[in-house]
Amino acid sequence: MISPEIYRGKFIVLDGPDGSGKSTQAQMLRKALNKAGVETSAFRDPGDTVIGEKIRDILLSPEHSAMSDNSEVLLYMAARAQLWREKISPAIEEGKCVVMDRWLSSTCAYQGKAGGFGIENVIKIAELSLPRVWPDKTFIIEVDPQEGLNRITRSFDRMEQKGIGYHRLVYEGYLELAALSKHLEDFDVSVVSGYGSIEQVHRNVLEKLELTDGRNS
Repeated sequence: MISPEIYRGKFIVLDGPDGSGKSTQAQMLRKALNKAGVETSAFRDPGDTVIGEKIRDILLSPEHSAMSDNSEVLLYMAARAQLWREKISPAIEEGKCVVMDRWLSSTCAYQGKAGGFGIENVIKIAELSLPRVWPDKTFIIEVDPQEGLNRITRSFDRMEQKGIGYHRLVYEGYLELAALSKHLEDFDVSVVSGYGSIEQVHRNVLEKLELTDGRNS
């Protein structure tokens, strides 16, 4: 077992395509960290501030189908900047380990790759908008786009309603971003298979975080 001190003030992100199980894995990771004696805070992006939740509603409401990819980039970044200032930065300063459901990697994959805005351009805007661009660790939960969408049992939001061609580009965007990580300063990412049981995916995440007998990879 790793000393809780290692995770004090750390910033960890769970990301991936729609239906990948990233939200469930974020919740399970937080519980595992708490069990290990790590004090945590958990947030979703966009959201978890008054401003961020209003932006989230605008972004995900199907009635806003005319929204451009450029508008999406700027709205996501605005919500993210507010969340950083109000919640994430104070939690890190208090020594808490912050566990995030989505972060900049989502915008790189969705708007950067699938929307055609450009992954590099998304990163440039982030560098101008955020005091800190990358977390200490990002996990991308990998799952086939069609299977991911098939897993969603509620009504689709505006982003999920985009065609399978769009979501395949999102999937490619995540893998492209992971491949770019060796050229991006301070970006530590691991791609984790989203297939198998929820518990197996969770174990794979923990192994890469060294909370079990596994080793980082």
